[in-house]
Parts: sequence; structure tokens; C-alpha cells
Amino acid sequence: MIRRRSTPWIYRYSRLLIAAIAGCGALTTAYLTVVKFTQSSAACPTKSCDLVLASDYATVFGLPLALFGFVAYASMAVFALAPLAAGTKQKNELRSNLENKTWLLLLAGAIAMSVFSGYLIYLLLFKIKAVCIYCIASAIFSLSLLTLTIIGHAWEDLGQIFFTAIVVGMVTLIGTLGVYANVNKSVSDASINSEQPASPRPIGEPTLGVGWPIRSTSGEAEIELARHLTQIGAKEYIAWWCPHCHEQKELFGKQAYPEIKHIDCDPQGKDDPRPDLCQAAGIQGFPTWEINGKLYPNVQPLKKLAQLSGYKGPSNFKNFPKDFQ
Repeated sequence: MIRRRSTPWIYRYSRLLIAAIAGCGALTTAYLTVVKFTQSSAACPTKSCDLVLASDYATVFGLPLALFGFVAYASMAVFALAPLAAGTKQKNELRSNLENKTWLLLLAGAIAMSVFSGYLIYLLLFKIKAVCIYCIASAIFSLSLLTLTIIGHAWEDLGQIFFTAIVVGMVTLIGTLGVYANVNKSVSDASINSEQPASPRPIGEPTLGVGWPIRSTSGEAEIELARHLTQIGAKEYIAWWCPHCHEQKELFGKQAYPEIKHIDCDPQGKDDPRPDLCQAAGIQGFPTWEINGKLYPNVQPLKKLAQLSGYKGPSNFKNFPKDFQ
């Protein structure tokens, strides 16, 4: 009597494992997409995630990079589960065709995601110089997907794997370098011109307890608005490490911002931190403005602050980043 060889467990469960990991990646990137769109602070123990999300590298074609990550992870989950939804019979022709095609799609997708994640890790270490647990988690997810795709299927032709890896890897790398070519140039130009930056986003690591230096200059309108906000009792709740708070500072400029009453919610802040006041006010994200007893979260254009506070002075504000036009 001849015994039929049993199917290795990794072959039987690889698609489910791939779908589970892709689901984790989709949830992570969906969360980061929401954080990016709402300009809120990400839950991060290193306090560097907001720095990464606020960098020029976190936006592609005007959209959050995390949104493209969500689409990629969701697609991987669909590729993994599609044959399982086609039926359970082994001779099901539709399922057989779907399995063959989706394994190639899974392989190409996992290779592309791993190459792209590798480039993002390079940006974290050498360009942004910050640690983001979500980016590291995404890189681990991508490598796990690639590993499961390779060992979770009985590939008849190993040359197919190497050929696909070379072609997809090269296309992904060239495309990534092309997408970020302008970003690398703008970051380099901004580093050279430190007096009036082309972007309100911070560059480099923040000084502990202080943040980044303000590079933009103030006009008469910015100074008058800052003084008016203080006179009516307006407050800005910030965290020294928050990139969005730095964007707000750049809107006012280095001459006007010291006139504003701001409250640092981080105990490590060196400018009279008051986390107790932030907790009492119910602050959930940075920056948050308190004007006439109402809270206004996120970075606010100066014209909006003038409107909310009843400011009647000069309004020819000079700092108008593209982000707020």
C-alpha cells in the first residue's frame, strides 16, 4: 500500500498567514494615514514618529505615503485570500487558476514592498535621522510577507523567483529613486538656506527640551497678531518635539513667536513645562489653540487665528507655506 505524502503545514496555512500579516500592515498604515490627514500626533514611545510623518518623505504625489502602504497591504491580503473564496475542491479550475496567478502577484508585491521598505529604512537612518516604530514594523511585515511567499509555495522553477526578484526589484528601486529625486533636492536646498526656508517642516534632530530653531523671519503683521493673541488670553498648547508645533512657529517667525503664550505639555520641556494644565484643558494633540474658551487643534493659518481672535491690525502676513494656502 502506497501512502500519499502529506502536504507540509506551511503550504496549507501560508495564505492565511500572509493575509494576517498584510492585515496588520493595513491597520498600521491606515492609522498613520488618519494621523497624517488630521495632523494629529501619533502614539509613539520614541517621540520621533511625528518627525518622520512631518518630513517631505512622508508625502508622495501630494498624498500621505501611508495611504499607498495601505493599498499595498490590502492588495496583498486580497491576493492571498482570493483562491480560498473560490471553493474548497481540489479540482476546482477557477481556484487553480487563481492560485497560480496570485502566487506570482504575491511574489512581485512582496519583493516590491521589501525593496521600498529597505529604502525607507535608509532614509530613517541617514536622511531623517529618527526612529519610527511604525516604519520598522512595516519593514518587518514586508520581509515576513516575502519570506512566507517564497517558502509557503511549492515553486517548480526556482529561476522564476530569481528572475522576478531582479526585474521587480530593479523597477521598484528606479521608481523609488525617481519619486524621491525632487524631495532629496528640496531638503538639500532647505539645509543650505537656513534664513528663510522653502518648507515649514523641521530639518535634523530637535534639541532636547527645546525643539528646532525657528528659521523664518517675522513681519509687522505677525508680531502684532502674536501680541494681540497674548492680550486676549489666547494660549497655544505644544510639545517641544512636535513637528507640527514647529510648523506653527515658522508661520509666526522668530521675532513674533516669543510674544505668544505657549504651554509645553511635555515634562522634559525647558520652557516652563505645565503638563498639568494640558491635562486639565483636555489637550489630545499638538498644537492646540485655546481662544476665547474654545479649543482649536492642529496648525492654524495666521488669517484664521486673526479671524478667531477678532484681530483688527495689519494682515499682510508674509509667511504662507503651501501647506496652508
